[in-house]
Amino acid sequence: MRILISVGEKEKAKGASSPYFQAMLAAGARPEELETVAAEDLQRAAKLDFDGILFAGGEDVDPALYDEKKKYDSVLVDRARDEFELALLDRALKGRRPILGICRGVQMINVKFGGTLYQDLKAEVPLEDTPAVLEHKQAGSRSDATHSVTVTESNSNVGAAIAGSCRVNSLHHQAIKRLGHGLKVTAHAEDGLVEAIESADEYPFLLAVQWHPEEMTDRPEQRKIFEEFIAKCREAAAKREASEP
Repeated sequence: MRILISVGEKEKAKGASSPYFQAMLAAGARPEELETVAAEDLQRAAKLDFDGILFAGGEDVDPALYDEKKKYDSVLVDRARDEFELALLDRALKGRRPILGICRGVQMINVKFGGTLYQDLKAEVPLEDTPAVLEHKQAGSRSDATHSVTVTESNSNVGAAIAGSCRVNSLHHQAIKRLGHGLKVTAHAEDGLVEAIESADEYPFLLAVQWHPEEMTDRPEQRKIFEEFIAKCREAAAKREASEP
């Protein structure tokens, strides 16, 4: 089995000490089953077969990819990473490989499906009909839980890990604005902001969350997200191996 972890170049430099890599180990993956890739690996990654892929956090998605101009100085993009990950996502979808997205990952997946993003939550109030907007870019430790998320569909990938609701961390300044076609919201924050999306159609496993569960794997429900993902990757690997001559 091979699971790709797609990250930015700075995160890749951390190697096995990356929180994403460590979270996968904590959830039962073996080191030799994991491969971290970044945009600099474009040619090599194009030749890799994989049984699942995790899209990690990092830079903002280029607004041009959802037909907008950059509005704020706070928007920091890496177009090379965008193009690299969109190509990997396309391969994963065509091959029906399990997909897990985290923070930037949920935003990139939403854009791939034709959705849009709030470029900066402080400048663009997410929901006009809510009484208050949460602070989604927390201060302090990345592992601190600062607000609640509520599962809206119990019969879902996120619902398999979280029973009803839980407390999560919050480390983002962008978020989903218009949901992409073929996706559904399966969890939201107290202020109504989208916190988890999944495929609206039958798909082996597609879950993307706005928080950072890799920083909270000491909490069973956060570790369960990775455990469910890894289990689906093992199923995909078994099917692939069974079909090989």
